[in-house]
Amino acid sequence: MKKDSTSKNVTLSVLRKMKGKKKIACLTSYDATFSRIMDDAGIDIILVGDSLGMVIKGKDNTVCVTMNDVVYHTACVVEGSNRSLIIADMPFMSYNDAESAVNNAKQLMQEGGAHMIKLEANERQIEIIREMNFCSIPVCAHLGVRPQSVHKQGGYTLHGKDSESMSRLVEHALAVEEAGADILLLECVADDLAKEITNTISIPVIGIGSGKYCDGQIQVLYDLLGISDPMPKFAQSFMHANRSIKDVIIAYIEAVRSEQFPA
Repeated sequence: MKKDSTSKNVTLSVLRKMKGKKKIACLTSYDATFSRIMDDAGIDIILVGDSLGMVIKGKDNTVCVTMNDVVYHTACVVEGSNRSLIIADMPFMSYNDAESAVNNAKQLMQEGGAHMIKLEANERQIEIIREMNFCSIPVCAHLGVRPQSVHKQGGYTLHGKDSESMSRLVEHALAVEEAGADILLLECVADDLAKEITNTISIPVIGIGSGKYCDGQIQVLYDLLGISDPMPKFAQSFMHANRSIKDVIIAYIEAVRSEQFPA
């Protein structure tokens, strides 16, 4: 697909200016066709998520996803997009140390065409984020429920329900920002804590199942279309009233911008 050089791209600079002023609307995608529809509808960020392990491969977790999978699907998404910021997930075990993390991120950006990479962050990843920042690799850090660590974490449970875990998450959010993360994604974090983190750090905060106070929202595309089985409790289908897929995405963007989603 030929790129339109006159289109106004969503860049990291644009997203920083949106923080606190205009909600950021994000969706996952895994191919060129859906990405083109999202791009035309006005989505800000497209995430090539390792959720493809579940919605594309049919597995019950994301651990099966490989670097080759993400590079391939990222390249497909980039072909369908003219203006959205494209983030690619770093798959399970692809960023255990700084050297492998930088090399794999390089592959996602050079071969896949990603504008930014996302990694699930714990204390050990702080120095990896710092090294990526040194190498000028844009990073989205993922806190809260981390699907690649779901077996270690003991399942998909809400984070930040007690004072100890709340303090730990705030400290961790500040640490990833200080290390050079450009965006923070919070998954299944208690509403009040997500609000505190969003107001405390200066980088954009994107939420999924983390309430309405984040700077933006992300959903898995197939949840938005109401075809996931089962549907996550925090997800909402917008596929009703005989809407086209583009109309569904436009309705989602409008709901995010107006803070009607999440309810």
